[in-house]
Amino acid sequence: MLLNRKGNKHRRPSKAVRVATLAGVAGAAVAVPLMGATNASAASVATWDAVAQCESGGNWSINTGNGYYGGLQFSQSSWAAAGGTQYAPRADLATKAQQIATAEKLLDMQGPGAWSCAGAGNLANDGVDPGVDTGSGAAKQEAAPKQEAAPKKAERTEAPATNRSDRSDAPKKTVTTPTGKKVAKGDGEYKVVAGDTLSRIAADHHVKGGWGQLFKLNKDIVQDADLIYPGQQLHLTK
Repeated sequence: MLLNRKGNKHRRPSKAVRVATLAGVAGAAVAVPLMGATNASAASVATWDAVAQCESGGNWSINTGNGYYGGLQFSQSSWAAAGGTQYAPRADLATKAQQIATAEKLLDMQGPGAWSCAGAGNLANDGVDPGVDTGSGAAKQEAAPKQEAAPKKAERTEAPATNRSDRSDAPKKTVTTPTGKKVAKGDGEYKVVAGDTLSRIAADHHVKGGWGQLFKLNKDIVQDADLIYPGQQLHLTK
């Protein structure tokens, strides 16, 4: 159990007694260690467990109403002086890890003599970091490595399929006149031969409306009713 200078625990006082007095102004806690503070004091969790077993029977949440709290029996002034109030108002309300972390600071401030049960756990400034997690701050989660998106495969664009007749006729959409001029070929059912005229074709194939109707049916091919060329293909009906 932590010792105070009044000795009201009826234990043999230690040479190194922890004193924490409350200042009269604003009720601020002021720690006044009576022995030289050591540097980088630390003890293992097993050592603190042994001290707690002696101090409180290993009950880290004990509060018997005697003015000492938690597994390591902090007085309220000692708890505040060592910074324990950042975790909980009293030691018995803090976790075991938080009590050990606070005890480490008190050990650094005043040495093992601050506990009457220091000998039970061979408490000493052995430099062993207990490595406790007080849970006082949110652990930073290491960001998962960002996976680069796989390069998007170029989409294949296929030309629209064309039927065989379109492919075979593609280079022959025009015909060449005797003068070397290219004119529309057309895709009708009758193919013009040398000597043909619209009137002859209309008569031979009984086109209703005669050559005039034949001209209308093929006005997108024949620009002049008197001029048709071998190789052009004319429609005979709608």
